[in-house]
Amino acid sequence: MAVRPDTHRPALEALGLAGPTLARLEAYLDLLAAWSRRINLTGARTPEERVRTLVAGVLPAAALVEGGALLDIGSGNGSPGLVLGLLRDDQDVTLLEPRVRRWAFLREAVRVSGRERVTVLRLRHDSYRGAPAQTVTLRGLHLPLSELVPLVAPAGRVLLFGTAAAGVEPFSLEQNRPLPQGRLYVLRAPPVPRET
Repeated sequence: MAVRPDTHRPALEALGLAGPTLARLEAYLDLLAAWSRRINLTGARTPEERVRTLVAGVLPAAALVEGGALLDIGSGNGSPGLVLGLLRDDQDVTLLEPRVRRWAFLREAVRVSGRERVTVLRLRHDSYRGAPAQTVTLRGLHLPLSELVPLVAPAGRVLLFGTAAAGVEPFSLEQNRPLPQGRLYVLRAPPVPRET
């Protein structure tokens, strides 16, 4: 069977992904490519760019995700929260996205990926009333650290992708620092191209 020229499979396989994880990520990225023709979810235009921007930079963080619940703030196009959920299916994932079209995309991405135990809520982080999560993730949002701390369970982690929280000096992953009740990591993953 010939591989479609626009498939994400070769780029995902080059990262060492296989089996159900590969199939889930491929379904998510194929849907993202289709939806991005109507609403701009990412500036990455080719399958290789999408895999590099949305998956490759998140892959190393999968080892930092604690067991238990994961809460992703401002989920937008699904990276990093949904991608981590597709890489690690041993936890409950909640994606927070207040923008209606992106919320609709995320709901469909969860459905086509076949990943259970993922909830997509049309909420901002400051309206979330659920239990604190063991791992909180976000990308490209400049939120005060004081707004993130209540969302983190005791001994939990905050993973910031490509940015630092307001008032937090940038530092590398190796120089993580304590939160009042857990750890804060700033990951220098490639930034997701923003819509214009």
